[in-house]
Amino acid sequence: MAEEDYGCFVDWTQMGDLANSSGPSKLDVKDPLELKKLARQGHWAKNHKLRAQVYQQLIKAIPCRTVTPDAEVYRDLMGDSTGKKASSVIPLPDFVDGSAVPHYCLKADAVTTVHRVISCLAGQFPDISHCPALPAITALLLHFSADEAQCFENISRLLACNEPGRRLVDQTFLAYESSCMTFGDLANKYCPAAHKLIVATAQDVMEVYSGWQRWVLGDLPFSHVARVLDVFLVEGYKVLYRVALALLKFYRKQKAGAGAQPPEGQKQDSAEVKAEIQTFVKAIGSSITPDKLLEKAFSIRLFSRKEITLLQLANEKSLQQKGITVKQKRRNVQLALNPDTFSSEVVSAKEMRDIWSWIPERFALCEPQLLFTTSTHGCSLNRFYARVEGYEPTLLLLRTCDADVCGAFLSTDWEERKRGGNKLSFFGTGECFVFRLKPEMERYEWVVIRHPELASSIKAQSSEDPAEDEAPTDGQSSDDNSLPVERPAADPSNRLSPFLSARHFNLNSRNTSMFMAGNVDSIIVGGGEGNALYIDGELNHGRTARCTTFDNPPLCSTESFQVALLEVWGFQDAMASDR
Repeated sequence: MAEEDYGCFVDWTQMGDLANSSGPSKLDVKDPLELKKLARQGHWAKNHKLRAQVYQQLIKAIPCRTVTPDAEVYRDLMGDSTGKKASSVIPLPDFVDGSAVPHYCLKADAVTTVHRVISCLAGQFPDISHCPALPAITALLLHFSADEAQCFENISRLLACNEPGRRLVDQTFLAYESSCMTFGDLANKYCPAAHKLIVATAQDVMEVYSGWQRWVLGDLPFSHVARVLDVFLVEGYKVLYRVALALLKFYRKQKAGAGAQPPEGQKQDSAEVKAEIQTFVKAIGSSITPDKLLEKAFSIRLFSRKEITLLQLANEKSLQQKGITVKQKRRNVQLALNPDTFSSEVVSAKEMRDIWSWIPERFALCEPQLLFTTSTHGCSLNRFYARVEGYEPTLLLLRTCDADVCGAFLSTDWEERKRGGNKLSFFGTGECFVFRLKPEMERYEWVVIRHPELASSIKAQSSEDPAEDEAPTDGQSSDDNSLPVERPAADPSNRLSPFLSARHFNLNSRNTSMFMAGNVDSIIVGGGEGNALYIDGELNHGRTARCTTFDNPPLCSTESFQVALLEVWGFQDAMASDR
């Protein structure tokens, strides 16, 4: 068979149509944009030998550490295994966290070969402490390797990649766990209907999302995951997020079609929901083709690779601050809000849990801490500032005399308002959002998240991906009728995430980044053509209107309202309180 050199580990009887090579037999493309286009189209997907050759070409082009073990190192350590059968299966190292080797149409003894390769990798990369994706990636690349030494070298290059800003394989628990948090953030923002389903059905949302990589690298059928690998080797880690989000969308669609909804307030064990998604993904080939999966994945308008990397760094920083750097028993996030001890005069424990599902994942282990309430601390704006300054982020909850309930998640310390002196200046970040609970529940995020065409990522001098698929910038214009926007601090370590700072974007109007403002006379949330919330200095009267920043309708049944009760909640580190 023509592909024998690159198919010696393949059980061709399981390959179906992929066993019959067709399409082009060679590729001579250097332009990154053209290569990206061909990868998404599956240009080499129907020719096993060409696919293997393209993989070798792409992997050899990965910048690596100076000393990266190659095929010769493997042969020296393991001997020449060509034509030999391993006498026993070498156990997988602990760092794969129980992940089994997917069969991926490999011969039975090829699984033993994967174990040998991973065992050798563990010896050559002693810094790896957590890498559940390694069995799947190794099995995939063995599929397209002439021998196991070549497979070892290819995996080594993925692990040893040292290109700044380029992420390929998570190798520590900190990186893996922060990726799960980042996926939760992305699902919350880009798959709201699916996220809402998970929140409604699972006891612990983050436990469900902890399996997101496994859906792609482990559960997907070979024909689908091979197409993912085509694009992953060209575009990088961001592809995994895209595909996992697409799988989540398809799962929600299937559940909606089946009409299966749990009784109100009754939730399934998170492991059951997790297993349901895995079962769905494993059987996806019966209803969704690889082309359809990738089409859905690339229809999701994510931020750029750089911005998602910054979000991941913010989540890593949060985990480090909590002391979570190695695997430990997962805390049920839902328990951070104890219904037996939680008490609010504005919202119920269930409503607060719903709000909690909207907040960024790095605050998910925090407990709500009441900082200010007009029923105890009075209707004084000075007292409001005195009690909430020093806390970041905060949650503002408001009930009107007409029984409307609304509020805002505010990312930045209210003390930032002092930077503008006596001038009313906007500050805050793109993680702010406003919401209403009554008469119906709805959240309104930063308009740039829902409409990325309003902004494009500012390109870094050298680290940005030239083949990114983001919308072009319109340039930045000013609006003489808008309040001035407070410039963020110069220190980038304070604002790591794309959702944490508007400075990462070229905005066609600064109205789209007017998050929060305050002075001695009022507090304001959202600006541009109106305010989402305006509350006077006596915390007694307010207004609500559509604003450009959140593109929200009025949050109450009437645009002018009287405040019945106002509360501000902080986020107390539940992990610290347990210690």
